[in-house]
Amino acid sequence: MRTLLVVEASPRGERSMSRGLTERFVAAWRKSHPEGRIVTRDLMKTELVFANLPWLQAYFTPAEHHTPEMKGLLRLSDELVDELLAADDIAIGTPVYNYNVPAVLKAYIDHVVRKGKTLGFAGEGLVHGKKCTLLIASGGVYTEGSPIRDRDIATSYLRLILKVIGIEDVTVVAGGNAKAVDMGELTRAAFVQKFDAEISAAAARGGYPGSTA
Repeated sequence: MRTLLVVEASPRGERSMSRGLTERFVAAWRKSHPEGRIVTRDLMKTELVFANLPWLQAYFTPAEHHTPEMKGLLRLSDELVDELLAADDIAIGTPVYNYNVPAVLKAYIDHVVRKGKTLGFAGEGLVHGKKCTLLIASGGVYTEGSPIRDRDIATSYLRLILKVIGIEDVTVVAGGNAKAVDMGELTRAAFVQKFDAEISAAAARGGYPGSTA
């Protein structure tokens, strides 16, 4: 059974543009994979710990030397890694704050980039055979030809991190000009609908190679 892991990072709930894009993606994915399984990880409902000193000490201690306290500190990280490894397709929905991903998504990344699990001890990626779609909502427009394209740190960062752990089949649905909704120029539904063709194409196989932001 094909499995889709959906990672949501926006704090805006039903007002979120990125969650709107993700909802469309999930609906399209379900049509293409009617027998598939969907696992949703809402980071706003997950008690993520930032990489503090106790957590880092547990992270860098070999598993055979973990104390019960260390195992407890890494329990959520282990769960998140298991979700990632069990998925065939991954969809990450995120807003862009100050040109990069929100802190909660960075915290998630710190939990799933794990030596010996998703990253080899020589720095090689261990996660293979997966497709990822990034559904990114941003106030600015950073696609080809934009005068501020060089500010698109979020897309570059996510592509880099995914490549580091071994995921290179990545599709980006770039939902630029999301601020038009907040400014009353577009409804949320109209904004999201603009990306239907891209979302449907991506969901048909969980992502397709050669796409650009």
